[in-house]
Amino acid sequence: MALKSSIEWTETTWNPVTGCTKISAGCAHCYAERMARRLKAMGQANYVNGFDVTLQRQMLELPLRWRKPQTIFVNSMSDLFHEKIPDDFILDVFDIMKRASWHRFQVLTKRSGRLAEMRYRLTWPDNVWMGVTVESSEYLYRLDDLRGTDAAVKFCSLEPLLGPVPKLDLEGIDWVIAGGESGPGSRPMKIEWVRQIRDACLEQKAAFFFKQWGGFFKKRAGCLLDGREWKQYPVVASDEVTV
Repeated sequence: MALKSSIEWTETTWNPVTGCTKISAGCAHCYAERMARRLKAMGQANYVNGFDVTLQRQMLELPLRWRKPQTIFVNSMSDLFHEKIPDDFILDVFDIMKRASWHRFQVLTKRSGRLAEMRYRLTWPDNVWMGVTVESSEYLYRLDDLRGTDAAVKFCSLEPLLGPVPKLDLEGIDWVIAGGESGPGSRPMKIEWVRQIRDACLEQKAAFFFKQWGGFFKKRAGCLLDGREWKQYPVVASDEVTV
């Protein structure tokens, strides 16, 4: 049975790999690193190596045993395109996603360069959504790498949003998630940055999901932007965007 995830834009998580290393500004206060340390201290078998990159081969076929259709975030505790993960293992993960066709899988990476290198080796079934993290304008190149894939749904996560992204080109991008940083040491996010992203989504017809203001804003807790929630999802087949 799949366990429900606390990540609002998905339903459950699947971690065929655990552990990661910091690669860009958004990694500074990594929630997965904190959680991995706690799980190791609790004696959880999959985290005996803490936050070191570890292949969890025993977890590979788990989605095949979940008969109820789920929206599944892949590697919430790692990055599938980390340089320490062998190509063949990434291909195995994609094969499982293809075989588990009744699920919807969401893959998110900061390592878009490797994604671009492997894009022709990967099979892109309709149930696999591919995304990249863009925490500020410094990382917009990741969207170009994403656009080069044949993923049926392409999305980007601007979370934690650490700076303005005034020239957000969403050509070929179906879904945008934005949110402030939460947890210890959370960095501030300006309302103008979020408005820019929302307006870009409206103008370029991309679904917009505003997750949260983050821990820095004690008085502005929650997810209201200009008096309303933005909880849109991309249109898939006969689905409608949910507002």
